[in-house]
Amino acid sequence: MVEVTGREPLIEDYAIIGDCHTCALVSRDGSIDWLCLPRFDSDACLAALLGTPEHGSWRLGAAAEGARVSRVYLPHSMILETKIVTDQGEARVLDFMPVGHNETAIIRIAEGIRGEVELRLDLTLRFDYGSAIPWVTRLPDDTGIQGICGPDRVSLFSAIELLNDHLATTVSFTLRAGERQVFSLVHNASHLDPPERPDFEAEYHSTEQFWTDWAGSAVYEGKWSAAVERSLLTLKALTYAPTGGIVAAATTSLPEQLGGNRNWDYRFCWLRDATLTLGAFLRAGYLTEAKAWRDWLLRAIAGMPDQIQIMYGIGGERRLTEWEAPWLPGYANSAPVRIGNAASEQVQLDVYGEVMAVLSEGRRLGLADLPAGWGMQRALANHLCQIWRDPDDGIWEVRSGRQPFVFSKIMSWSALDRCISDAETYGMEGDLETWRENREALRVEILEKGFNKSLNAFVQVYGGDELDASLLLIPRTGFLSAHDPRMLGTVAAIEQGLVEDGLVLRYDTRRSTDGLPPGEGVFLACSFWLADNYALQGRAEEAEALFNRLLAISNDVGLLAEE
Repeated sequence: MVEVTGREPLIEDYAIIGDCHTCALVSRDGSIDWLCLPRFDSDACLAALLGTPEHGSWRLGAAAEGARVSRVYLPHSMILETKIVTDQGEARVLDFMPVGHNETAIIRIAEGIRGEVELRLDLTLRFDYGSAIPWVTRLPDDTGIQGICGPDRVSLFSAIELLNDHLATTVSFTLRAGERQVFSLVHNASHLDPPERPDFEAEYHSTEQFWTDWAGSAVYEGKWSAAVERSLLTLKALTYAPTGGIVAAATTSLPEQLGGNRNWDYRFCWLRDATLTLGAFLRAGYLTEAKAWRDWLLRAIAGMPDQIQIMYGIGGERRLTEWEAPWLPGYANSAPVRIGNAASEQVQLDVYGEVMAVLSEGRRLGLADLPAGWGMQRALANHLCQIWRDPDDGIWEVRSGRQPFVFSKIMSWSALDRCISDAETYGMEGDLETWRENREALRVEILEKGFNKSLNAFVQVYGGDELDASLLLIPRTGFLSAHDPRMLGTVAAIEQGLVEDGLVLRYDTRRSTDGLPPGEGVFLACSFWLADNYALQGRAEEAEALFNRLLAISNDVGLLAEE
């Protein structure tokens, strides 16, 4: 139990709910402070996470401070249960987003468990990232309120009369044991008729069934099954069902360092991030998601190979212009708040390797191939043979100019290696001689220029002396085994140079080496990569100790932050 104090929520205070169209973030005190409507990158949103409650939020929780709160996801689902305990009684709130609809909705069910609890609802509707105030009127038959702003309508259905107070909606009520109050927020286009009030009982049961059926089809049954399931459910919530796209995150501009300006918009489909997610889905037995993403990929990158981007919108959109919202102070005053992402214009050679690897794995695990799929890979491989010698912007999307990043070269090698292997295994046509020549040229160059003999380690860029945690992924590519002396040396150097309080920095961001001010949090994925290397090297106890420590960093509902 955690006491609700009224302080500003921390990032780790939030849980996520979703409907495979978009997501909402729910804090410990029952406040939904981030919701994009009707999809991840929509301008219509609640944005209090990046500003103040006046920029849009929806709280349903204890009426007074001092209540004790505990939270848990219902088994095998994305339905969030928040228990509220006061000196007078106990209640719970169930939060979920119904699945399978074109209209985005959030249903919040408040139930009395024992005694009586004073609850309060506060809704501040704002659109266009908190800048636009809607026109609020009552719904027909007095079933709630609706807020209209340009193309968007949000309707809040309530059996309790809702009051308007200083451009916000409020209601306080007492919930006794066995009593229930339900609030349903539904978005639809403003030129249409208001939506019908959701059947919360039917929506609850169908949503619970959807998630439990989906979670139950996973093939993983190992030691960490609960953590793996929660991770898979979270990743599934970040998929966009209509197109098959997979976003990197549901939010924008959460800082990598409080008060810093490394605040990026992640509500897009990075080829790299999506392939990592897809690899997890494939290994867990989810071929449906793999096929949907593969089809999305073919549509998104259709065209000339030299125009491939590192990221796209959830429908395959290419123009992701970056701009700033100066009226929002940002999370914990970490401005600027950015919408869009200029990294979409970068060149990152490693994405070729990630894409080829996951498509190859899909074939191996039984994902039916498409003629256009291999044709696309062949065109990308031929294009890669023309450009791999060029510098690029790297996996970390530095904004200090292109360099010959070693990890980019290794993933270029991996891309050609996977294409060669698939062509040989499945009898598919391709310019194998050219691919083999370039694969060998890459290998020779990487070993000559990417390995620093003085450090006994691979380094970030050719001829440099900076370490980079992305090089912990080398064994996964097949370029070198985890037991190769050069890989052992790289792991040892990273342990000495990039480990901070037992966790791994992605590179030395304590100095300004990437065109941005120094400083950021520890990038947790890199620590998992180190645990992988320990396991591959036979250091099982160290691997398990680090893995368990990383799981212990999860918040109360089992979610991990990026940093």
